[in-house]
Amino acid sequence: MSTVRRYLIAGLLIWVPLGVTLFVIQLLVGFMDKVLLFLPDRYRPDAVLGFHVPGLGLVLTVVVVLFTGMFFANFFGRRLLALWEALLARIPLVRSIYTSVKQVTATIFSTGGTSFRKVLLIQYPRVGLWTIAFHTGSVLDEVRIKTGHDVVNVFVPTTPNPTSGFFLIVPRSEVIELEMSIEEAVRLIMSMGVIVPQAKAEELADKRAAPGSS
Repeated sequence: MSTVRRYLIAGLLIWVPLGVTLFVIQLLVGFMDKVLLFLPDRYRPDAVLGFHVPGLGLVLTVVVVLFTGMFFANFFGRRLLALWEALLARIPLVRSIYTSVKQVTATIFSTGGTSFRKVLLIQYPRVGLWTIAFHTGSVLDEVRIKTGHDVVNVFVPTTPNPTSGFFLIVPRSEVIELEMSIEEAVRLIMSMGVIVPQAKAEELADKRAAPGSS
């Protein structure tokens, strides 16, 4: 029975990651293929080719995003975008949503930005319990003045879905910056603590064991 169990576990280690990966890819490709629904019926690839080709929606999305960036990167495109945003600014509800989403997107994808570039360790939900958080930025002076603390904005992701979580304002003195990368932290969260970046842990252990280290 121990031999059979070992073989079953070995088989699961092969098929479970592969199955989950294929399932996620299928969901993403299926979602992107819905972009093709915006095309007229006679111009859709299924009607032109006579059969369905998975992934064409993903290709179309990448092409549209690429050419959109190329168009709005020039002078004429920037002028047109300014007029479009000025029009949206006149619509109360749309203005709030569009401005907020644009600021978040620009901050995350900015190469020189600091949001989601640092992995932090904070005590949450109470003192004595530690959790992983991401640095998202610095707060307004009003919060700093009224609290009397130098504080930072952090995002505490949930597990196993790191896209949801909590926004917290934490004193900078209570935040510990970690050396692990964002990718390593995401894997740690999604695996519920199973996948630990051993390289960093072993490196820190060696530093502590070195002569003269505190």
